[in-house]
Amino acid sequence: MQHLIKPLIVILILITVAACGSRHTIQPGDSVDVAFEKAMGLYERERFSQAADAFEVVLSIARGTDIAADAQYYLAKSHYHNRSFLLAASEFRRFARNYTTDERRQEAEFLEAYSHYRMSPRYNLDQTETYNALNRFQLFTTRYPDSELAEEAVEYMDELRDKLAKKKFRAAEMYFRIREYRSAALYFELTVENYPESRWAERALVNQIQSYVEYAENSVRDRQQERFESAVDAYQRYVQIFPRGENRARAEEYYDRALSGLAEVTAISEGL
Repeated sequence: MQHLIKPLIVILILITVAACGSRHTIQPGDSVDVAFEKAMGLYERERFSQAADAFEVVLSIARGTDIAADAQYYLAKSHYHNRSFLLAASEFRRFARNYTTDERRQEAEFLEAYSHYRMSPRYNLDQTETYNALNRFQLFTTRYPDSELAEEAVEYMDELRDKLAKKKFRAAEMYFRIREYRSAALYFELTVENYPESRWAERALVNQIQSYVEYAENSVRDRQQERFESAVDAYQRYVQIFPRGENRARAEEYYDRALSGLAEVTAISEGL
């Protein structure tokens, strides 16, 4: 008899699991209320992938009913908790667009932005999702300036801008290393211009002065004057924006080189 007991136990377990599964599976003929209850059961048990599928079914049969908004909301939340952030962002946006008077709209718009934030990659990769997150957080803070989430949104925006500034700064450094000084100066300028409040801006402006000096010193004589003058202009901008910058000594070193270069070019020109 013992050799029959184990197979019987396995069969009973399978029957039990199947029965439990059927209780949470939406069946043809289920009412909207029953279908939503089953979907919520999956959500509450943290079976988020299955819950998302179930809420999709609920939405297909709940159009025009009071349950539709709840189904759309929990569909987005299911994708979010399942770390399917691209789908979550899309569904949160759909919820906010379709249910403009729902009290959960503000949360949905924040989580849409945050979903893009979670997809933002390392600084050296494509930053499309970083820009998407920034745009959505900016819209959120404009639309809900007094929200408790607005301060958190600003913190995320600062972090994302810092990442974009770092990307520009590292690109400029790369150009400098390969002696493409004009391109380096341009990218250091973009760092300062686009992200003046970032931790990279002060260093970028000093490096721009250096780039112009190196550019001038490695140029034909006819082009040196304008490039040394660009270095001087960049230095003057530096002392205006960062009068107590931690890299002030470096800036002055390159400024002195620019002035010396200008003096030499002028002397040669006058001698001619």
